[in-house]
Amino acid sequence: MTDPTLLVLASLADGDKHGYAMMEDIQKFAGVRLGPGTLYGAITRLEERGWIRPSGARDRRQPYAITGAGREYLEQQVASLDHVLKTAQRRLKHA
Repeated sequence: MTDPTLLVLASLADGDKHGYAMMEDIQKFAGVRLGPGTLYGAITRLEERGWIRPSGARDRRQPYAITGAGREYLEQQVASLDHVLKTAQRRLKHA
């Protein structure tokens, strides 16, 4: 999975993070290295949709937090992906 929107939301689901911490977390759990342009483009889109918000700057870094709407969207997407994965697994067993 390489959708930056879902990767950022998944990263923030366990707590607030600034951009570099998100890039490191995403690399660790998904094996995907988002470049700064991709990451900050996703952050901008997520803020515009109300799915994340700044949570108060620390030093020069701006951490972000997932909102209730963002968590709801992520849960819907995870459920949809789970359905696709289960279907694929079931079909592979019969192939």
